[in-house]
Amino acid sequence: MRLKEEFVTVLNGDDYVTVSTDTQLFSGIIRSNSTASFILSCLEEETDVDTIVGKLLEKYDVEKTVVRIDVEGIIEKLRSINALYE
Repeated sequence: MRLKEEFVTVLNGDDYVTVSTDTQLFSGIIRSNSTASFILSCLEEETDVDTIVGKLLEKYDVEKTVVRIDVEGIIEKLRSINALYE
């Protein structure tokens, strides 16, 4: 899976903001923290949940089950707005 190229993430002050350049796909703004933004950056290329979880575990000192739940939650939200190629 990967993020559709119509979705662009930028840093706006302390927030990461993701928007779609195609309002027929999604019309709105997604605000995210640095962890969610990291997940979005992982999705810029073809990847899977296990790979993203591994990258987050390298970056943060957290439990694997917590990371997996967070990654799966963000991916489900992205699926709900049709932001992913699968």
